[in-house]
Amino acid sequence: MDLSSYVVAIWPYLGTYLGFGLAFVLIARLMREKRRPSATVAWLLVIWFVPPLGVPLYLIFGGRKISRLTRNKSPLNIALPNETGTISSSAFGVISKGNRTEMQPTGVHAFISLIREIRAAKESIEITTFILSHDAIGRNVVKELSRKAQAGVEVRLLLDAVGSFGMKTLYMLELAKAGGRIERFMPVLPFLSLGRANLRNHRKLAIFDRKRVIIGGRNIGKEYMGPIQSPKRWRDLSLLIEGPAVMQLSAIFEADWAFACRRKGEVQRPVKSVPEFQGSEPSTIEIMVSGPDTRGDPLYEKILSIIQEAEKSVTIVTPYFIPDEVLQRSLMVKARSGKSVRLLIPRRSNHPITDLARNDFLRELSEAGVEILLFNDGMMHGKVVLVDEDIAMTGSANIDLRSLFVNYELGAFFYSQKEIGEITSWVDELCQSTEPFTDTDENKQPLLKSIAEDLSRLIAPLL
Repeated sequence: MDLSSYVVAIWPYLGTYLGFGLAFVLIARLMREKRRPSATVAWLLVIWFVPPLGVPLYLIFGGRKISRLTRNKSPLNIALPNETGTISSSAFGVISKGNRTEMQPTGVHAFISLIREIRAAKESIEITTFILSHDAIGRNVVKELSRKAQAGVEVRLLLDAVGSFGMKTLYMLELAKAGGRIERFMPVLPFLSLGRANLRNHRKLAIFDRKRVIIGGRNIGKEYMGPIQSPKRWRDLSLLIEGPAVMQLSAIFEADWAFACRRKGEVQRPVKSVPEFQGSEPSTIEIMVSGPDTRGDPLYEKILSIIQEAEKSVTIVTPYFIPDEVLQRSLMVKARSGKSVRLLIPRRSNHPITDLARNDFLRELSEAGVEILLFNDGMMHGKVVLVDEDIAMTGSANIDLRSLFVNYELGAFFYSQKEIGEITSWVDELCQSTEPFTDTDENKQPLLKSIAEDLSRLIAPLL
């Protein structure tokens, strides 16, 4: 038998052997990674029993804290001193005093504020967003940015390469032509690094003259904001901040921008000092980040910490609810110990698989005494944690495994009564359009739905 005939003879078996060989190598790598047991088991099952599907999926989406990528991105340092000493490091993030906030409870507020700040900027505009939609709102915002770039204002726009995939259109070219800069965070095409498709920048930041910044859960598109009210618009929350906290938020943008531009030889710019707000009711804010560029999972650990330390009440608002075992058990223990625990989620989100995967978690919580409220007036995209009327958190992170353990995320914790009261009022308004979760008997589920829920929960760690 000549060589060509031999190759033809063994070819049908070669792919199988290679697939299982690669699966074995990936399983060995998986076992060395610091993952939650549920995520490890889910990947093990997919890789070992369905190698043609599991191996390529893991190579593309399996990365969490990839060492080669994280070495290229310097660990975030947002503990920047200022002249008056109002900034201090905490166990999880950086606390600053002397800030001013302006809540944006509706999409109209958010759009008007964003356009106002763009038009008022005199020196610089820096924006990070996960999604920049190719719709009237996205085009309007880019057009405003183009005008400012044309007028000599430095404009830098950082888009996540997956969230804003395929956005190189004419109106984006118009911004570049006007002198603005557009960069993609961790492009996935070509696949320059295995696993990078899983590591997405979900942070939302809009910084103006390095003195004012908008943060929250809103992307840029008609689902999130617009000049007039719309019944189809998602409910979300964002806010504008002035004061020393802007320094930390600017440091986050500069680190992300330098990483996105690393092949162009750019280095991270220094951050200028920002004075305290001198008006009434100054705010104390703790800025926190999580993702592959942080040590551990500080945002998750902070949320878990304040929940476990709650003495009276815990309220969580999130569009997607896929907790890990420790967070789930902490909520159940709090409810069983007589504390008021409330979870507000949309009746139907924009991710049906996530909705199926959450049902077992919801039944467990309901049996433990957690009050579960389903928002039934469209999509609710806001992210809030309230504890004991003493701490309020909002930002870009959902209460799901992807946000808490994989994505680049941003959170802001508020300790002043003004912000806590405003965020509480926003949550109370949402509650007026909710009804209680009643799907508590798993045995009464239709067979197909029960199977779909079981499969969805199995793959929940991979979502």
